[in-house]
Amino acid sequence: GKEVCSLRGHSGSVFSVAFSPDGKTLASASSDKTVKIWDLSGGTPVEKGTLKGHSEAVSSVAWNHDGSLLASGSRDGTVRLWTPDGQEKGTLRGHSAAVNSVAFSPDSKYVASGSGAFGRSDNSVRIWEVATGKEVCSLKGHDCPVLSVAYSPDGKFVASASGDIYGNGGTNCVKIWNVETMEEKCTLTGHS
Repeated sequence: GKEVCSLRGHSGSVFSVAFSPDGKTLASASSDKTVKIWDLSGGTPVEKGTLKGHSEAVSSVAWNHDGSLLASGSRDGTVRLWTPDGQEKGTLRGHSAAVNSVAFSPDSKYVASGSGAFGRSDNSVRIWEVATGKEVCSLKGHDCPVLSVAYSPDGKFVASASGDIYGNGGTNCVKIWNVETMEEKCTLTGHS
Protein backbone atom coordinates (compact mmCIF):
# COMPACT_ATOMS: atom_id res chain seq x y z
CA GLY A 1 0.00 0.00 0.00
CA LYS A 2 0.91 3.60 -0.51
CA GLU A 3 0.51 6.34 2.09
CA VAL A 4 -2.36 8.62 1.10
CA CYS A 5 -1.69 11.36 3.64
CA SER A 6 -0.28 12.14 7.07
CA LEU A 7 -2.37 14.06 9.59
CA ARG A 8 -0.33 16.26 11.91
CA GLY A 9 -1.62 18.42 14.71
CA HIS A 10 -1.31 16.60 18.01
CA SER A 11 1.53 17.64 20.30
CA GLY A 12 1.83 14.15 21.81
CA SER A 13 1.58 10.47 20.90
CA VAL A 14 -1.58 9.35 19.13
CA PHE A 15 -3.11 6.31 20.87
CA SER A 16 -6.33 5.68 18.98
CA VAL A 17 -8.12 6.54 15.73
CA ALA A 18 -11.66 5.85 14.52
CA PHE A 19 -13.42 6.48 11.22
CA SER A 20 -17.01 7.72 11.33
CA PRO A 21 -19.42 5.18 9.79
CA ASP A 22 -19.65 7.18 6.54
CA GLY A 23 -15.85 7.34 6.28
CA LYS A 24 -15.83 11.14 5.89
CA THR A 25 -14.52 11.96 9.37
CA LEU A 26 -11.67 10.61 11.47
CA ALA A 27 -11.20 11.09 15.22
CA SER A 28 -7.76 10.80 16.81
CA ALA A 29 -6.94 10.51 20.53
CA SER A 30 -3.67 11.70 22.00
CA SER A 31 -1.44 11.95 25.04
CA ASP A 32 -1.83 15.74 24.64
CA LYS A 33 -5.24 15.30 26.40
CA THR A 34 -7.24 16.08 23.26
CA VAL A 35 -9.28 14.48 20.52
CA LYS A 36 -8.95 15.92 17.03
CA ILE A 37 -11.66 15.68 14.39
CA TRP A 38 -10.46 15.48 10.77
CA ASP A 39 -12.62 16.09 7.69
CA LEU A 40 -11.69 13.58 4.99
CA SER A 41 -14.50 14.40 2.56
CA GLY A 42 -12.45 16.67 0.27
CA GLY A 43 -9.27 16.13 -1.67
CA THR A 44 -7.09 17.22 1.24
CA PRO A 45 -7.84 16.27 4.88
CA VAL A 46 -8.68 19.26 7.08
CA GLU A 47 -8.61 19.51 10.86
CA LYS A 48 -12.20 20.42 11.85
CA GLY A 49 -11.64 20.88 15.56
CA THR A 50 -9.98 19.92 18.80
CA LEU A 51 -12.04 18.47 21.64
CA LYS A 52 -10.74 19.52 25.03
CA GLY A 53 -11.99 18.41 28.41
CA HIS A 54 -9.92 15.45 29.57
CA SER A 55 -7.29 16.19 32.21
CA GLU A 56 -4.97 13.35 31.14
CA ALA A 57 -4.07 11.43 27.97
CA VAL A 58 -6.94 10.21 25.79
CA SER A 59 -6.55 6.48 25.20
CA SER A 60 -9.48 5.52 23.01
CA VAL A 61 -12.15 6.90 20.67
CA ALA A 62 -15.22 5.25 19.10
CA TRP A 63 -18.16 6.47 16.99
CA ASN A 64 -21.74 5.35 17.43
CA HIS A 65 -23.58 3.55 14.60
CA ASP A 66 -24.63 6.68 12.68
CA GLY A 67 -21.72 8.98 13.47
CA SER A 68 -23.82 11.38 15.56
CA LEU A 69 -21.85 10.75 18.75
CA LEU A 70 -18.21 10.09 19.65
CA ALA A 71 -16.98 8.54 22.89
CA SER A 72 -13.50 9.19 24.26
CA GLY A 73 -11.83 7.33 27.13
CA SER A 74 -8.99 8.85 29.11
CA ARG A 75 -6.35 8.08 31.68
CA ASP A 76 -8.24 10.58 33.88
CA GLY A 77 -10.76 7.75 34.48
CA THR A 78 -13.64 9.31 32.52
CA VAL A 79 -15.54 8.69 29.33
CA ARG A 80 -16.75 11.78 27.49
CA LEU A 81 -19.44 11.93 24.83
CA TRP A 82 -19.18 14.47 22.00
CA THR A 83 -21.09 15.55 18.92
CA PRO A 84 -19.10 15.61 15.65
CA ASP A 85 -18.95 19.42 15.84
CA GLY A 86 -17.26 19.28 19.25
CA GLN A 87 -20.08 19.82 21.74
CA GLU A 88 -19.61 17.80 24.91
CA LYS A 89 -22.80 15.85 25.65
CA GLY A 90 -21.73 14.29 28.94
CA THR A 91 -19.01 12.92 31.17
CA LEU A 92 -19.30 9.38 32.52
CA ARG A 93 -17.58 8.95 35.88
CA GLY A 94 -17.12 5.80 37.91
CA HIS A 95 -13.77 4.21 37.07
CA SER A 96 -11.00 4.56 39.64
CA ALA A 97 -8.25 4.07 37.06
CA ALA A 98 -7.47 4.90 33.43
CA VAL A 99 -10.07 4.18 30.77
CA ASN A 100 -8.17 2.25 28.10
CA SER A 101 -10.95 1.41 25.66
CA VAL A 102 -14.49 2.46 24.71
CA ALA A 103 -17.10 0.88 22.41
CA PHE A 104 -20.72 1.66 21.53
CA SER A 105 -23.40 -1.02 21.43
CA PRO A 106 -24.71 -1.64 17.88
CA ASP A 107 -27.90 0.33 18.65
CA SER A 108 -25.84 3.17 20.24
CA LYS A 109 -27.91 3.04 23.45
CA TYR A 110 -24.92 1.95 25.54
CA VAL A 111 -21.18 2.53 25.82
CA ALA A 112 -18.79 -0.03 27.28
CA SER A 113 -15.53 1.12 28.87
CA GLY A 114 -12.53 -0.91 29.98
CA SER A 115 -10.24 0.28 32.75
CA GLY A 116 -7.11 -0.47 34.72
CA ALA A 117 -3.61 0.76 35.41
CA PHE A 118 -0.49 -0.29 37.29
CA GLY A 119 -1.03 -0.13 41.04
CA ARG A 120 -4.76 0.57 40.71
CA SER A 121 -7.26 -2.21 41.08
CA ASP A 122 -10.21 -1.10 38.93
CA ASN A 123 -9.64 -3.65 36.10
CA SER A 124 -13.35 -3.50 35.24
CA VAL A 125 -15.73 -3.17 32.33
CA ARG A 126 -18.54 -0.69 32.84
CA ILE A 127 -21.68 -0.36 30.77
CA TRP A 128 -23.24 3.12 30.55
CA GLU A 129 -26.64 4.21 29.27
CA VAL A 130 -26.00 6.96 26.72
CA ALA A 131 -29.33 8.81 27.17
CA THR A 132 -28.93 9.26 30.95
CA GLY A 133 -25.17 8.90 31.47
CA LYS A 134 -25.87 6.40 34.25
CA GLU A 135 -23.81 3.31 34.89
CA VAL A 136 -25.87 0.20 34.13
CA CYS A 137 -23.39 -2.29 35.53
CA SER A 138 -19.78 -2.93 36.46
CA LEU A 139 -18.33 -6.23 35.26
CA LYS A 140 -15.45 -7.44 37.42
CA GLY A 141 -13.28 -10.50 37.06
CA HIS A 142 -10.05 -9.41 35.39
CA ASP A 143 -6.90 -9.39 37.53
CA CYS A 144 -5.07 -7.10 35.07
CA PRO A 145 -5.96 -3.84 33.30
CA VAL A 146 -8.75 -4.15 30.74
CA LEU A 147 -7.10 -2.98 27.52
CA SER A 148 -9.88 -3.44 24.97
CA VAL A 149 -13.67 -3.83 24.83
CA ALA A 150 -15.99 -4.74 21.95
CA TYR A 151 -19.71 -5.44 21.54
CA SER A 152 -21.01 -8.44 19.63
CA PRO A 153 -22.95 -7.52 16.46
CA ASP A 154 -26.28 -8.37 18.18
CA GLY A 155 -25.40 -6.30 21.27
CA LYS A 156 -25.96 -9.21 23.67
CA PHE A 157 -22.32 -9.71 24.63
CA VAL A 158 -19.26 -7.62 25.43
CA ALA A 159 -15.77 -9.03 25.01
CA SER A 160 -12.97 -7.62 27.16
CA ALA A 161 -9.25 -8.22 26.84
CA SER A 162 -6.76 -7.87 29.65
CA GLY A 163 -3.06 -8.37 29.91
CA ASP A 164 -0.24 -8.47 32.39
CA ILE A 165 1.52 -5.52 30.78
CA TYR A 166 3.50 -4.83 33.95
CA GLY A 167 4.88 -8.36 34.48
CA ASN A 168 3.13 -8.91 37.81
CA GLY A 169 1.93 -12.45 37.14
CA GLY A 170 -1.62 -11.59 36.08
CA THR A 171 -3.75 -13.45 33.56
CA ASN A 172 -3.64 -12.60 29.85
CA CYS A 173 -7.16 -13.41 28.72
CA VAL A 174 -10.38 -12.47 26.99
CA LYS A 175 -13.66 -12.58 28.88
CA ILE A 176 -17.08 -12.62 27.26
CA TRP A 177 -19.93 -11.09 29.27
CA ASN A 178 -23.68 -11.47 28.85
CA VAL A 179 -24.87 -7.86 29.19
CA GLU A 180 -28.49 -8.87 29.93
CA THR A 181 -27.61 -11.03 32.94
CA MET A 182 -24.40 -9.07 33.74
CA GLU A 183 -22.55 -12.37 34.12
CA GLU A 184 -19.37 -13.76 32.66
CA LYS A 185 -20.14 -16.26 29.91
CA CYS A 186 -16.61 -17.59 29.51
CA THR A 187 -12.88 -16.84 29.75
CA LEU A 188 -10.61 -17.46 26.80
CA THR A 189 -6.97 -18.14 27.65
CA GLY A 190 -4.02 -19.17 25.52
CA HIS A 191 -2.02 -15.98 25.19
CA SER A 192 1.24 -16.18 27.11
